[in-house]
Amino acid sequence: MYKIIIVGGGAGGLELATKLGAKLGKKQQAEIVLIDQNRSHIWKPLLHEVATGTLDSSTDGVVYHAHAAKHHYQFCLGRYTGLDLLAKTITVAANYADDGLQLLPEREISYDLLVLAIGSQSNDFGTAGVKQYCHFLDSPRQAEKFHHALLNQFLRINQSENPNERLSVSIVGAGATGVELSAELFNVSTLVKAYNMPNMSADKLEINLIEAGPRILAALPERIADAARKELSNLGVNVREHTRVKEATVEGFKTTDDELIKADLMIWAAGIKVPDYIKDQGVFELNHLNQIIVKPTLQTSVSDDVFVLGDCCGFKNKDGSWVPPRAQSAHQMADTVRANIYAILKKSALKTFKYKDYGSLISLSRFGAVGNLMGNLTTKSMFIEGHLARIMYVSLYRMHQIAIHGWAKAILVIVAEKVAKVVRPKMKLH
Repeated sequence: MYKIIIVGGGAGGLELATKLGAKLGKKQQAEIVLIDQNRSHIWKPLLHEVATGTLDSSTDGVVYHAHAAKHHYQFCLGRYTGLDLLAKTITVAANYADDGLQLLPEREISYDLLVLAIGSQSNDFGTAGVKQYCHFLDSPRQAEKFHHALLNQFLRINQSENPNERLSVSIVGAGATGVELSAELFNVSTLVKAYNMPNMSADKLEINLIEAGPRILAALPERIADAARKELSNLGVNVREHTRVKEATVEGFKTTDDELIKADLMIWAAGIKVPDYIKDQGVFELNHLNQIIVKPTLQTSVSDDVFVLGDCCGFKNKDGSWVPPRAQSAHQMADTVRANIYAILKKSALKTFKYKDYGSLISLSRFGAVGNLMGNLTTKSMFIEGHLARIMYVSLYRMHQIAIHGWAKAILVIVAEKVAKVVRPKMKLH
């Protein structure tokens, strides 16, 4: 029986495991194994909501073990650390309990086909003090850590005897994460007032959104950036473009102009890269972001038995541009990898990956959304904002839920979410 290993349970990896399980695992035509270092899945574009507490990862996440049992694949909890192309094995690090007790030793797992979908992490560009003083939002665990720090700051402001006391938050990186987090912070600073914190409000929140480049949302059309900047400014966000940070300190960020931007909480969301251990393995051909360079079929240049998808995949379009690290890219790549795995099993020709940009949407919390949509009949994009854009943004998450649960289960999950919102607080308070 063919053994297919998928490393990484993000958007693309989980969708692939689900569909391969339904097609091959259920009929026992192949053994499908998903490996991830986390126990549950949260759609990465929503991590800013986990960070602010408007999304609860403990109740809204997909538990891998339970999902695997229902969708005919196996789940292995572990951290991928190495690869032997000749032996066709991967190395998974030892598992430890919270008290340090070793639960499982380091082990090697064999494969016939391997899919790497390990995602990406924030790139601190070697900036001094960032790892020591800043929060990151690359994983549910990091988002939860920031959430706890945020709640502590809300408590401090609420109980302060100084009526002029304010909470200062500085975010470096005005991409989608930085922009969406800024808006969501203003949302929860208002929500928390209803939960026994009467002295906390949006008026006591000061947010600096710091961008080294000439404008926010540099990867998106300028009209989207202009609309987002206007909305953020209306909320009270201090948007600081052309501002380069050279150091993070216990007090805040120091710029290249030697200005100190003071902050009680600091978040680094500037740029992405594939984790350095991929480069340290010395196995793959990589680009400047440590992404694994692939052939048109999404197979690596060093082995046809290894596919790559998602943020860690370096695929160059015909025009010389790299496919952007977005959820829609991972979804499209997962479909191509799935088709090519079927082709290998049938010994037929493999499919070439073609990226289609369907547009981009930026959530501004309950205040709306902005973005553009690309049609199938024209290369022109349609700019949308407000409630329509917000509905389209939410629909992207619903499509992801359908992909990993199926239509029937996804509808039940959505209904359950609506019911839960009636009985649960509007934000997580622990």
